[in-house]
Amino acid sequence: MVYLTNKRKIINDPVYGFISIPGDFVFDLIEHPWFQRLRNIKQLGLTSFVYPGATHSRFQHALGTLHLMNMAIATLRSKGVLISVEEEEATLIAILLHDAGHGPFSHALENSIISGINHEDISLLLMRKLSEQYNGRLDLAIEIFTDAYNRKFLHELISGQVDMDRLDYLRRDSFFTGVIEGSVGSDRIIRMLNVIDDSLVIDEKGIYSLENFLTARRLMYWQVYMHKTVLASESLLVKILKRAKEIASEDSALYATPALKFFLNNNISYSDLADKGKFTPGLIASNFTRLDDSDILVSAKYWADHSDKVLSDLSGRLMRRDLFAIELQNEPFALKKVNDLTNTARKILDLNPGMEDYYVFTESISNLAYTPDAPVVKILLKSGKTADISNVSDMFDHRFLSERITKYFLCYPKECR
Repeated sequence: MVYLTNKRKIINDPVYGFISIPGDFVFDLIEHPWFQRLRNIKQLGLTSFVYPGATHSRFQHALGTLHLMNMAIATLRSKGVLISVEEEEATLIAILLHDAGHGPFSHALENSIISGINHEDISLLLMRKLSEQYNGRLDLAIEIFTDAYNRKFLHELISGQVDMDRLDYLRRDSFFTGVIEGSVGSDRIIRMLNVIDDSLVIDEKGIYSLENFLTARRLMYWQVYMHKTVLASESLLVKILKRAKEIASEDSALYATPALKFFLNNNISYSDLADKGKFTPGLIASNFTRLDDSDILVSAKYWADHSDKVLSDLSGRLMRRDLFAIELQNEPFALKKVNDLTNTARKILDLNPGMEDYYVFTESISNLAYTPDAPVVKILLKSGKTADISNVSDMFDHRFLSERITKYFLCYPKECR
C-alpha cells in the first residue's frame, strides 16, 4: 500500500501567524535531517543570558524567511516582474538554506575551532551536497545564492540591504527579546518592493517604513547583538573552545561528543572545503551536520571537572553564568590598564605563564546600518525615476548610512576589580 503525504503543510508561527509551505520539494528539504538540525541551534546563541525569552531557533528563523520570500515573489509578480516557476522554487530554496551552515551558539565556532571558514561557506557546501543527493535540483538555487545568476535582484532578496533574512531576524529577535525598538514593518516593506534595471527598489510611499527598518537594525545591534553582557558570555565560550582545542592537540582523549571531537582534534581550513586539503568536503559536512548546541553544553559541563585548571574554571563559569566583567568604550583601552589587570589575574587565580590571555583580553566591535558591499537602497519616485535613499530621506544622509561605529571592550574576571 502506498501512503500519500500531504506536503502542503500550514505552520502556526508566533510572529506571522499561519504560514504555508510553498511546494512539495521545499517540504522535503525542511524534513531533511540537515535542516531539522537547526531546531537545536539557538538563533541568538547565549543572548538568553541577558534576555531570557531569546531561546528561539535557527529553524524558526529559516521558516520565517521562507514565508517572507514567498510574499516578496508574489508582490513582485503582481507588479509585472516576470519570475518563472523554476526561479521561484530556487529562490525559496536559497533563502530556506541560507543559514544551514550555522554552527552552535551563533558565531562562536567560527572564532575558535575552525579557521578561515564562515557559516556562508558551510551553507554553500551543504547546498552543493544536497544538490548531489537530489540530482542537481538545487543547482539554480546555488547560482542565485552565490550571485552567479544573471537576474541579480533575486540574490538581493537573499543578501542585500533589505533582504528577507534581515526582515525576519529583526522582527523575530525583537519579538522574543522584548526589545520593541527592533520591531519592523516587514509586510509593509515587502509590499513596497519593485524591480528596476534588475535591482530591487522601494516604492516612494514606503520610505518611512524603510527609515524605521534602518534605525531598528542599528538599535538592535547595540541593545541586543552587541549588548556587553552578550559579548562577555560569547567571549567566554570562545575561550573555552580554544582551550579545549589546545588540549585536544596534545591529548586526543579529551572528552567531547563525536561531532565536536572531529573539529577539536583536526585543523579544518577553507582549503578543505575546496577539496584541496586533508579532509574531504563530504567528511566535513557529515560531521558538521551532527553538531548543535547540545554538543557544546554537554562537553562544557563535563569539562567543568577536567584536570586542566583553565578549562575547568572557564567551563564552570559558563555553567554557573559567572561571566567576566566587561567594560565598553569608544577608544582602545590603555595598555597599562590591561597589563595591571593581567598581573592581578595572574596572582589571584594563580595562573601559569601564558594562561593570562584566557582571562584578560580586549577586542573591538563595529556596526554599520548599511552593508558596504551590497547595492545601495534605491527609492522609486512617483516620476518613475530612482534616487538613493540618502538623497530622499529627511532622516538619513550618506554619513549616517556609511559610517562605521567602532567600540572597544575589555574583559576580565570580576574578582580582579
